[in-house]
Amino acid sequence: MKKLLLPATLVAAMLIPTFANAADYIIDTKGAHASINFKVSHLGYSFIQGRFNTFDGKFSFDPKNISASKVTVNVDTSSLDSNHAERDKHIKSGDFINASKFSTAKFVSTTASPKADGGLTISGDLTLHGVTKAITIDAHFIGEGKDPWGGYRAGFQGTTRLQLADFAIPVMGSSSYVDMELHVEGVRL
Repeated sequence: MKKLLLPATLVAAMLIPTFANAADYIIDTKGAHASINFKVSHLGYSFIQGRFNTFDGKFSFDPKNISASKVTVNVDTSSLDSNHAERDKHIKSGDFINASKFSTAKFVSTTASPKADGGLTISGDLTLHGVTKAITIDAHFIGEGKDPWGGYRAGFQGTTRLQLADFAIPVMGSSSYVDMELHVEGVRL
């Protein structure tokens, strides 16, 4: 009887479906392994590029169940940095993003779904300049695995275009939109 019990247990264990749970991650901003960048047209002749230096967030990710993925990111709008102090002062002023009044932008995902090309579509609500609107991020999973410090990491990149009028932000020069480029590396909790 004991001889049959072990093989029967192994067969039963193989037949029971296994469910992978989403892993939770904190975005690695301390190690500078994440960035929120922007690009906006300058008079239609070139582009101004910059970033937000201060932000935080977390995400859950399960590669076997993309729809269970979630992400939340908080951005300090006063940390805008285009590598030109006078321009930054103007963009952060009441003429544009009004960082003193609207000091935080926040993204909270509502859905995540896989795309045919292997990418992800992440939809959610972005609150910026006191206005909350639905946006979609075209994302790509970069990879995951153990890091040299004993942790486990997962990384993504994404892009989205924000129409300034959607957030009651005046047109900047000749540009009615800003392109966002997101690089997110998280450390599993």
